Amino acid sequence: MQHLLFHGPLPKSDKPKKFEQLLSLFLELLMKTGGNVSEALRWLAYFDKRHGITDATYTMGDFLRELREKGYISDATGPQRVPVPSVKAQAEIRQRSLEEIFTALKSGPIGDHPLPKSGPGDDLSFETRPYEFGDRLEHLHLTETLNNAYLHHGIEEFSLTQEDLTIIQTEEKTQTATFVLIDASHSMVLYGEDRITPAKKVAMALAELIRQRYPRDLLFIGAFGDYAWQVDLDKLPFLQAGPYHTNTRDAIEMAVSILSRTRAVNKQIFLITDGKPTCIREGTRFYRNSFGLDPKIVNKTLEMADRARREKIVITTFMIARDSYLQQFVQRFTEINRGRAYYVHPQKIGTFIFQDFIRNRRKELR
Repeated sequence: MQHLLFHGPLPKSDKPKKFEQLLSLFLELLMKTGGNVSEALRWLAYFDKRHGITDATYTMGDFLRELREKGYISDATGPQRVPVPSVKAQAEIRQRSLEEIFTALKSGPIGDHPLPKSGPGDDLSFETRPYEFGDRLEHLHLTETLNNAYLHHGIEEFSLTQEDLTIIQTEEKTQTATFVLIDASHSMVLYGEDRITPAKKVAMALAELIRQRYPRDLLFIGAFGDYAWQVDLDKLPFLQAGPYHTNTRDAIEMAVSILSRTRAVNKQIFLITDGKPTCIREGTRFYRNSFGLDPKIVNKTLEMADRARREKIVITTFMIARDSYLQQFVQRFTEINRGRAYYVHPQKIGTFIFQDFIRNRRKELR
């Protein structure tokens, strides 16, 4: 837990604000402790003692009681009945991740990424435009239409012409299948730098965005170390990096296999990694080499980039380290897949991923 760093005094506040302040820290600590409520509370007590968040009017005991009363923790079934994060806590973490990234988007960089394909749809936006022949009249904006008629013809000789009609702008939307792959190798928490928590926040925020705004979309989440595995949404906040190497091939193979079975028009992989591939499977065994770019490992991984291209699955790689070997590998990997690659600071992953996601699935209709 040496990567848990908080600096500076925390401001005093009244009881509701103190609960919110402690809750924010507690939810962050839950992600860093793998969902261990007891350990998160121990760290919270440490920060409280160091920064004086609570006082005689609002104690840690008060906070723990409110956590239970408001449904953020519950007791697990079994003889020990240890406290565990509730469904509400998981949903709160996802929502806060979404809000955090959208706040960053307001001032974040905007890239220019093409829309690979488009499909039929008629979701309404908040824009309006003049009526054009062939437009659907159920999208007529009545308020603006009547206002135009009044301005053009007056109230005494009221009439309605085609020039008065205003249509609510629609957006053509595709169903998109997205697979987010998170590197869970040891380097993601090496030397006290926490890179896995920002990656988890991006995946959670994307899941919440899709749930709220694009319910027809498909989202899959996976992690990879020596091997790759799918991650359930309720387990995602508590994903931890392990003593693993980096089996990028296994991760891409899993994602391509699942995406190729979907009927979505657009299929894409977001690969978040901080290291070059250092591991592949050989039957039931693993071949590992952490030194340089091992041609055997690299070539097997590049084969998957080519397979994804043939399956029309675009891979966007987000490098969160400046390792020269990683950059060499990603450049070749991206050329073969005809995808995209970015170097980004771990705290900025969200702005880039959300811009790519939204641009890749929206196209205005005229």
